Amino acid sequence: MSHISIAIDGPAAAGKSTIAKRVAKKLEFLYIDTGAMYRAVTLYVLEHGDGVIKDIASHIHITFGINDEVYLNDKDVSAEIRSPEVTNNVSRVSAIGEVRTYLVEMQREISRTSNVVMDGRDIGTTVLPDADVKIFMQASPAVRAQRRLLEETARGNNIDLATLTAEIIRRDEFDSMREISPLVQAEDATLLDTSHLSIDEAEQKIIQLVEDKLEVQ
Repeated sequence: MSHISIAIDGPAAAGKSTIAKRVAKKLEFLYIDTGAMYRAVTLYVLEHGDGVIKDIASHIHITFGINDEVYLNDKDVSAEIRSPEVTNNVSRVSAIGEVRTYLVEMQREISRTSNVVMDGRDIGTTVLPDADVKIFMQASPAVRAQRRLLEETARGNNIDLATLTAEIIRRDEFDSMREISPLVQAEDATLLDTSHLSIDEAEQKIIQLVEDKLEVQ
């Protein structure tokens, strides 16, 4: 039996995770936050050093809880992986070949056994190139920085808007220029700019796109 896969890509703070999670719930699909997986690996590398990467499969096991909690070796790290230190290092760790190979295969295996909504940087181009629906979400750096500021403030992190804007621009450049699986819109992906859309509006646009393409009711 084949399963339906929906790929949602885009830069940091474009709204991918928030929208993908809602779309998955609406369709009763499994939501896979690939960014959280890379953040979990980054957390482990920061704690144990880059040396663990060479034998990553024996060091790292990632699972998700029923409420989207992220478990690293059976420990809930949902809050820890959102720290500024992890955020500022995740692009570097994500660009390492061994890390991507390990996680991409894990992500593909999940898609082979479940209907999924998967979001990240290279889902439609690399992880699931044959996804049934592909969406590339974007928003201006200023809008994304403002969204990230609200998130960081809610987590109790004190950081200013200018710093966040600079970090987002730097991360965009790194993700777009990296040699392995750069951030790029797939040729057959639908572009969705969320700069001036509410969460509800963005969710509805994607649901409508899925229904139009797959006749999901």
